[in-house]
Amino acid sequence: MTTPIKLDILSDPICPWCYIGKTHLDRALADHPDHPFSIEWHPFQLNPDMPAGGMDRRSYLETKFGGKAQAARAYAPVLEHATKAGLTIDFEAMKRTPNTLDAHRLIHWAGIEGRQTAAVSALFTAYFDQGRDIGNAEVLADLADGLGMDAALVLRLLASDSDKDDIRARDAHSRDMGVSSVPTFIVAGKHAVPGAQPPALWAKVIADLRG
Repeated sequence: MTTPIKLDILSDPICPWCYIGKTHLDRALADHPDHPFSIEWHPFQLNPDMPAGGMDRRSYLETKFGGKAQAARAYAPVLEHATKAGLTIDFEAMKRTPNTLDAHRLIHWAGIEGRQTAAVSALFTAYFDQGRDIGNAEVLADLADGLGMDAALVLRLLASDSDKDDIRARDAHSRDMGVSSVPTFIVAGKHAVPGAQPPALWAKVIADLRG
């Protein structure tokens, strides 16, 4: 039996490169079902200073890129790589850019129930494919319900401060360790692999780990 090797993934549910990176990794893992990885997802907010309720996406794009046209140019490589990965990202459907603290709390709670990767997938799909506001408690509870979690409990937790400080501390720890962008994959606690790497790279990593 293969000894599990930890694969820590730092990610944010509104990061398109994280969505693409996960898709590439998923493809490699599916092609190598005997892979050794034990996966854990970790919080890293692209916009840690985002207002708690998020903000209008048009305002966000104007603030970050200087306007919609500039944003379109910035996102062109994203759409190109997403298409190659078989993904359809609907930027037009996104009306708000959320604060992702609560989404990271949901990922944490899903992890306790062994549903962490499923939660990450659900959040990516909701945001990038469906344009849903994943900063909204009702949306998060609905996604939790789809994962087989207790939606009413999730709503109560979201209305509290439960695990907020923990998520912020873990995010800060990653930055203190030198992580400045996501996705960042850390293999066996020591080898950092930044960016949305192609399936072929993961196939090579898996082969190397098998020795």
